[in-house]
Amino acid sequence: MKILMVCLGNICRSPLAHGVLEHLVKERNLNWKIDSAGTGNWHIGEKPDRRSIAVAQKYGVDITNQSCRQFDISDFERYDHILTMDQNNLSDVISLATNDADFGKVRLFLKNGIVPDPYHDDSQFEPVYLMIEERCKEIIEEFGSNR
Repeated sequence: MKILMVCLGNICRSPLAHGVLEHLVKERNLNWKIDSAGTGNWHIGEKPDRRSIAVAQKYGVDITNQSCRQFDISDFERYDHILTMDQNNLSDVISLATNDADFGKVRLFLKNGIVPDPYHDDSQFEPVYLMIEERCKEIIEEFGSNR
């Protein structure tokens, strides 16, 4: 199982989702590959936002070794599921799909909504983390039979 998390800059939401799911997958000894990317190119090669790193560390998840990268059309071939944090990310990724198989891999991370971008509000990092953690547990249950 290969899952890619996608947000705008790959510094706040998708690194958290990447780190949390990767952490939970390791705890359960699942043979899954988790990664993250951004639709924008502003932060390529950078570490995640310091506030994302801090909130992840608070909950025992280390995302300090992640490096921001931009979503690439080749990601459609590399991943089974591409989960986007909001509608804009969804539209950006879908616009790069070249066939029905690519299109079918892409959906919102949350089943019924978006993960708000905490970048401009320090107080939102923890609520966003908790939202992501809850959904990551659901993803393991949802995709678990597809090991």
